Amino acid sequence: MLLDPQALRPYGIRVHIDNPNAVEAIAHGFATLLSETYCPPSPIVFLCIGTDRSTGDSLGPLVGNMLKEKNFLHAQVKGCLAEPVHAGNLENILQELYSFKEPYIVAVDASLGRSENVGTVKIGRGPIKPGAGVNKNLPEVGQLHITGVVNVGGFMEFFVLQNTRLFLVMKMAKVISEGIALGMKQFFT
Repeated sequence: MLLDPQALRPYGIRVHIDNPNAVEAIAHGFATLLSETYCPPSPIVFLCIGTDRSTGDSLGPLVGNMLKEKNFLHAQVKGCLAEPVHAGNLENILQELYSFKEPYIVAVDASLGRSENVGTVKIGRGPIKPGAGVNKNLPEVGQLHITGVVNVGGFMEFFVLQNTRLFLVMKMAKVISEGIALGMKQFFT
């Protein structure tokens, strides 16, 4: 069994990146939720939110870079290190995406949480509210969301994000992107 009974929940999954089956668990959870919520022929867009100006907030752009290298046939990627999607341009990017067909958006973003959850990846139905952890008022986004708890929240969030270990964020980005790629393969075959 890839997941412990508590990992697969009605609304999604949670798995720690140190779990030896983390990639497979993410793939299975992602493919399962995609099959329950995606309606073709809507274009799938991975909206990878964050900035490379903050180590903790770079999870989204790092995942975006790694996903772009996979050259998906059935999806596009918005947000990477060279062209990040962040608080300053999120609304414009959303207007651009919605000006064509109704896209199916998978939002990918870093989050802050309790210390025991640092390193946990969460995949769930519905939108996320980017910037909520640092008190930014941004629109909710996504039919599906993937978040990674990169550090502890609750106090001085900007400082915490700036002082998050790059090693953790890189490891999370790799596990998430590999899980997504495997999940896409499972879904489309």
